[in-house]
Amino acid sequence: MSDLYVEVSGSGAPLVLLHGWGLNVRVWDPLGAVLAERFRLITVDLPGHGRSPWREGCGALRGQVQCIGDAVAAVIGAVPYALLGWSLGGELALAWAACPPPGLATPARLALIAATPRFTVAADWPYGAPEARLLRLAEGLRRDYRRTVAEFLELQVRGSAAGEEVLEQLRTALFAHGEAQPEALTAGLELLRTTDLREALGAIAVPTLAIAGQYDRVLLPAASQALAAAMPHARFAEIRRAAHAPFLSHTAQVADLLAEFLAAP
Repeated sequence: MSDLYVEVSGSGAPLVLLHGWGLNVRVWDPLGAVLAERFRLITVDLPGHGRSPWREGCGALRGQVQCIGDAVAAVIGAVPYALLGWSLGGELALAWAACPPPGLATPARLALIAATPRFTVAADWPYGAPEARLLRLAEGLRRDYRRTVAEFLELQVRGSAAGEEVLEQLRTALFAHGEAQPEALTAGLELLRTTDLREALGAIAVPTLAIAGQYDRVLLPAASQALAAAMPHARFAEIRRAAHAPFLSHTAQVADLLAEFLAAP
């Protein structure tokens, strides 16, 4: 039984939403206000984020997926559902689709925003970020975790249309609902640093939509494009003049893309 914080809104086919590092369910509010007209939204605070407690077993990838899956299964049971993940939530969603948590079937459809199978750069993966960036973030968390999270929020909006407005939305989501716990932030960075899901992509047969912002400074859009190319039933969509959170800067456009994709037969 999971003790994660879950919110349910809207009506229609279930859509599970997983947010990114350092944030919480409130980040989905603008997009959710549009999608709730057509879908039953299940938003979850990741372990140690928002109002969800942190548990030691949640540090590993499978531990996170199972903990979140337990919370979702308690809400939707055996009903078919779709899954949407953003950033860290996108990596969790990929792992979920590759091997669903106990009690849940494979999602009927998978939507990813600013997602990658591997966050760090490698000789055969030029689309990643330098590992040193994550190590600097981890060191920053030890010195002043609130300042480090604030700086990361600013990085997410650089290059974005309506950047100041998006930054204010991110800050509002963070402080209105609850900051992430330092242990969860550190574990999330380590998960991003060490996870590599590329070998699993070819076996994920779920229809998939990978969305990226043209000017994303956190994650290269090419990473999402390469992810989609490696999956058997995936397509890629780039949002012009968007950065790491296109669902905030271009809410209507992203909502239209998602609604069309999720409603397709």
